[in-house]
Amino acid sequence: MGSPSKPKQHSALLSACSVATLWLASGISPSYAAEGAVGTLMEEVQVTARKRADAELLQDVPVAATAYSGDQLEALQTRDLQSLSFKMPNVQLEDVGTVKNTANFTVRGLGVNSSIPSIDPTVGVFVDGMYLGVNAGVVTDVFDLEGIEVLRGPQGLLFGRNVTGGAVVVKTARPTDEFSARVKVSTTDNLDVVTAGSINGAISDDVNGRLTVYYNDDRGWFENVATGNDNAGASDSWFIRPSFSVQLNETAELLVRMEHGRMDSDGVVAQNRGYASYEIPLGDGSYQFPSATQIAEAYGIPDWDNSEDSFEVAQDEEGYQKDEWSQIITEFNKDVEFGDGTITNILAWREYEARGLGDIDSLPFVGFHADSSVDQSQLSNELRYAGRFGRTAITAGVYWFSQDVTYLENRLLADGEGGIIDWTGGGVQDHSTYGLFTQADIDLNEAWVLTLGGRYSSEEKDAKIASIPLNYCTLSGCSNYDLDDSESWSAFTPKLGLQWTVSDETQLYTFWTKGFRSGGYNFRNTSWNFKPEATDQEEQSSFEIGAKVDWLDGRLRTNMAVFHNSIDNMQREENFSSPEAGVVQVIRNTADATIRGAELETMAALSENLLLTFNVGYVDGDYDKVLGDLNGDGFVDDEDLGLEIPRLAPWTYGIGLVHDLSLGSYGTITSRINYNHRDEAPYTDDNKGMLSEVEMVDFSIGYTADSGQYTVSVFGKNMLDEVTEGNDTQLPVNLGGIGASFTPLNKGRVMGVEFIYEL
Repeated sequence: MGSPSKPKQHSALLSACSVATLWLASGISPSYAAEGAVGTLMEEVQVTARKRADAELLQDVPVAATAYSGDQLEALQTRDLQSLSFKMPNVQLEDVGTVKNTANFTVRGLGVNSSIPSIDPTVGVFVDGMYLGVNAGVVTDVFDLEGIEVLRGPQGLLFGRNVTGGAVVVKTARPTDEFSARVKVSTTDNLDVVTAGSINGAISDDVNGRLTVYYNDDRGWFENVATGNDNAGASDSWFIRPSFSVQLNETAELLVRMEHGRMDSDGVVAQNRGYASYEIPLGDGSYQFPSATQIAEAYGIPDWDNSEDSFEVAQDEEGYQKDEWSQIITEFNKDVEFGDGTITNILAWREYEARGLGDIDSLPFVGFHADSSVDQSQLSNELRYAGRFGRTAITAGVYWFSQDVTYLENRLLADGEGGIIDWTGGGVQDHSTYGLFTQADIDLNEAWVLTLGGRYSSEEKDAKIASIPLNYCTLSGCSNYDLDDSESWSAFTPKLGLQWTVSDETQLYTFWTKGFRSGGYNFRNTSWNFKPEATDQEEQSSFEIGAKVDWLDGRLRTNMAVFHNSIDNMQREENFSSPEAGVVQVIRNTADATIRGAELETMAALSENLLLTFNVGYVDGDYDKVLGDLNGDGFVDDEDLGLEIPRLAPWTYGIGLVHDLSLGSYGTITSRINYNHRDEAPYTDDNKGMLSEVEMVDFSIGYTADSGQYTVSVFGKNMLDEVTEGNDTQLPVNLGGIGASFTPLNKGRVMGVEFIYEL
């Protein structure tokens, strides 16, 4: 699968971890008191994965998860969800690139390759209990968080639909009665400046408040040789987040979190990697479609480097992206005598608007430009109870979600005769879903816990779609639609699990569960051959065995899991190059598949001031049955069956060190270095688009005053200057010859300085 697995590199990393373990066992005193960054990163994180009344320690929860507290996120210099993309096994948290700020998350080989807002994800994102209804507007800057949890594997019981790959749970910092204030300022060598602050404390005896503000002015990083702009990809974003809590009485609390934000940026920065002209016979002669580099040369750009090792782009249209969002999340908690439990109600509202123009052909002429808009509004409510009756802990609830989504897209396409084709289409959708769920964790004895649970979910989508080539629309709306349809789906997702607490330091667990992903519609239909009809829902059955162990008096922590997932009616967005439409994106159920793998995460305190981190993940997958023509050759056969599953990178691994150097009363110097690897993986279903193998190295060196009030640090990200892609979509030969592609790029090497002051 993918690129060769490089056994020598894998063996070397595993050997390094083994040597570190032997070092730990060879004579370090078991009684140590880790402080500074080492102590912060070794702290056990509290998580809400089981939606209990009170948060639980990650090591006590029988779920494969990686979690970070707010302090740990600061120690790792985390600015957005994408910053964590290489730090976890079998996890990719990246921007799709086509439309900025749009999630393209993958966990354990399950992900989507889409910026179409009507396509539901495989990895759900939840902010303070609110599910984000579209992928757009997800990869935002983060500051002042209580923590982040990344739950691997299907989470259909407690989190519902669209979490077949996993769930990303973001928790913003809560208001407390203790006064605190924080200011953060950072800048980089390309003038990517962040200024942020928060203030927290008691407003009255029963009311606490918190105010968080954030501003980022990124002056751009890339070189656009077509326009002469050395700072392409600039952006300007901000958000403000007021929140307050009210102690209504001794047993009831109301928590309200509000947020409003905006991003203004350049459009997508992308490369066209067409490397050779394409010749077709024409009468007595032939016609050549020039390569991307030949087109650039014809436009006076003779030395453009569009190779996989280059960050240079040649886009005549730098475009723009404007996002704006507002949200209110209310959480009510009431302690009740019934089962000594807690009733929780989370009512949430969010509106999101976006408008953007992108140069998809990524060439110095108008070959394929796309102007699009998204308008989304959602409202949801979850009412749940969590309590205990003797040996049984119960979590049960009801969930309701509704959203309206409008999408419009204009395409400007070269017609091959010097003219421009101007098409606009899109769709509107009303969507509602509800769910009923319960989970019982039954203490069979002091060591064994049996988990039984289930969730019933039902949803309905009413959609109208105007296929783009029919040109029924403008960017203000549509006059007609070629599809007016309504579909409903339902699913029952059970869970059966067993947890064995071997000792206070060791637990083993296993479970079987199911998950499902919604059926849906394609707002971006550009095909004359495929009608924009609804897809069937995707269903998954998953089996997992895991272990969580603290060794050597807590100095060595290992979490591991092996899993086996069977997916029926896998939903995919297939991308086919098209001379008429640029790219045809077909959404359909393509195959049944099996994905299996394993992962290990380790933290080891080599001494009181030296911490080793290590992770490794492996996934392997095969199609069991192919339902459609994946490679576009007109046949459904063994060639389709033999293709690799997109986004499935066989090996991911990383190793890191954190060191605290005490200067006594003068403070502490903390050094951190991380190396992470991800194998090459196919991006498109036909395996023509590929995501590059990546070796990622980050570092930071910081000084913290003895008072702990301020920290100054120098940091570097992607120090090997690796080229990484948001996607790799093939374009027709008339837009760059052989190998023509739309390949959005992520930043290369970045170095900077950060200052944090706290009261």
